[in-house]
Amino acid sequence: MFSVTCIAPVNIAIVKYWGKRHEELILPINDSISMTLGTNELCAKTTIAASEGFQHNRMWLNDDELPVEEDSRLMRCLKGVQRLALANGSQKVSLSWKVHIASRNNFPTAAGLASSAAGYACLVYSLARLYGVPINEELTTIARQGSGSACRSLYGGFVQWHSGALDDGSDSVAKPVVSAQHWPNMHVLILVVNDERKKTSSTKGMQRSMTTSQLIQHRVDKIVPERTANLKKAIEARDFPSFAEITMKDSNQFHAIALDTYPPCVYMNDVSHAIVDFVHSYNETIGEVQAAYTFDAGPNACIYVLKENVAKLLAAVQKVFPNDATESVEYLRGISVSATVEKHPAFNGTLNVQAKNLLKYIIHTKVGDGPCQLSDDNSLLINGLPLSH
Repeated sequence: MFSVTCIAPVNIAIVKYWGKRHEELILPINDSISMTLGTNELCAKTTIAASEGFQHNRMWLNDDELPVEEDSRLMRCLKGVQRLALANGSQKVSLSWKVHIASRNNFPTAAGLASSAAGYACLVYSLARLYGVPINEELTTIARQGSGSACRSLYGGFVQWHSGALDDGSDSVAKPVVSAQHWPNMHVLILVVNDERKKTSSTKGMQRSMTTSQLIQHRVDKIVPERTANLKKAIEARDFPSFAEITMKDSNQFHAIALDTYPPCVYMNDVSHAIVDFVHSYNETIGEVQAAYTFDAGPNACIYVLKENVAKLLAAVQKVFPNDATESVEYLRGISVSATVEKHPAFNGTLNVQAKNLLKYIIHTKVGDGPCQLSDDNSLLINGLPLSH
């Protein structure tokens, strides 16, 4: 039996991907740019074992067994990496052997926190390590076919997913913009409003937007190309105010497209809108842009903030969104930080205090590196079966 265990990160889109030009190959209608988050706080972990003795391909996600052969996306990833291994002449593991896969997320699944991106990136990366396939752009085209944004989670730092133009999708690849070390003090506070499964999946939402939104093509043709170029300049220059403006405008426009869809896709809720108001008020009261929100297809906010401003922003969050669980280790998760109340205008009554307990918890993380392989003692499988079996 051969076995590998790997972890892969979550990535959060800054310029959003929304809409496919090819459903099965998951080819996007526009480029997107994301930031990879630290795996210490948010990651998928996958163990893959291959053995001559296995009778069938099997997979367990968070201890629940899934029907592998019926999952077209999963099989496309498995067959895709095996095809690359054959082309590379990798003989480490026989391609005829069946595989057992166990995967776990250390964060909620399908709640708008990019769990599928981390999961499929981890699957493809782990398969690549198992079969001796190099990590390259071609591998991102396989991860993309599992979950579109998974291709961006194969790299750390800031990553651009190029939409491509070819029908076979071979030029729809992810490429690094800059590494995590380029802007190491870029941090994120994730305000979790609701971590339950969302009502309208991203896949269904995109399909509906493609057929009914009258704004989506204008975004693709006129907005995204310029915004992508300007965002890359802001990242390269470590220009936070420009980065923040583009980030918030693109989040707003993505949700405007979702609302322009018929029937509308509503991913943000009243608490989400209160967070938007808070961020703008916060920046205004302290006299400079120090925080920037983005929302994926869900109500949870990712707030970008530089490391030196995290404590101050967290104090403002806790003042505006009071919570009975503030002192609990389960409430403020991730990188340790003490909320600092300083004498600045944000605390002179100009920010509207919300009702108690609107946030479920907060995750503090930062820009991070791509996937990596762990030692065998981190395995999720024993003799080819999950630890819980």
